[in-house]
Amino acid sequence: MSTEEQIHDSNTAINNAEKEALFVIKIGGNIIDNAEKLTNFLQQFTAIKGKKILVHGGGKLATQLAKDLGIEQEMVDGRRITDAATLKIVTMVYAGYINKNIVAQLQANGSNAIGFTGADANLIKAHKRLASASKGIDYGFVGDVDTVNTAAIEPLLDQDIAIVVAPITHDGKGQLLNTNADTIAQSIATAMSNKYHVALLYCFEKAGVLLDANDDASVIPTIDKASFKKLKDEQLIFAGMIPKLENAFAALEKGVRKVIIGKAESILDLVDAKAGTTIQNS
Repeated sequence: MSTEEQIHDSNTAINNAEKEALFVIKIGGNIIDNAEKLTNFLQQFTAIKGKKILVHGGGKLATQLAKDLGIEQEMVDGRRITDAATLKIVTMVYAGYINKNIVAQLQANGSNAIGFTGADANLIKAHKRLASASKGIDYGFVGDVDTVNTAAIEPLLDQDIAIVVAPITHDGKGQLLNTNADTIAQSIATAMSNKYHVALLYCFEKAGVLLDANDDASVIPTIDKASFKKLKDEQLIFAGMIPKLENAFAALEKGVRKVIIGKAESILDLVDAKAGTTIQNS
């Protein structure tokens, strides 16, 4: 190894050693829909030491409100087709009630928190997803992430403020967009990995990635690219888990240090990598 290469490696090691830990944690609708589970989760989230960002999904409240208002909802591959009327509903529910309810509970727990959408502080810019001619699908006002404004996040983290992000983004031209919360969590995690040692945790109702979707004891402790391909080819992974795993591998490829998928109720064990499924980029 040349002297220049040794200096580069030494500088990299120093820079890595200087990085602080950051947890980017995503919770799904199953937790949001259950008041008791959400309260317990947020108490555990408060107990996590250090810098943290919580990304939340929407749960069933938006669907129920749309039904009450007579606005038909359409889901494709687990994703909501978002017409203009639906966009108003998800913005009110996700960015309004759910986001501020979480922030209020965190404040009650003694955790100073602030709630964001992608439009706030220009946090997350996105573009409207193009209609799929091959599938004959017009996704409506669904957004795919372009950029994350890390400069807006860092000063808040430095003040030990927990950041709570709703899955609403904007295009920079005044248009709000409904964006998948798993993707938002991955995008934030990868953007922040330049400065922090980022652990990305996907928390949902199962104990991890399961060989048998009905058996929490069948958790697969680790999954790498080869085993993921094998599990997909043999159709041993529940179809709804595949996009989550693809997001996980994308995050690892872009600098995230650790990705773990597991049960929201076990968040403290997930933080310590004592539970769930660890995704490995090998």
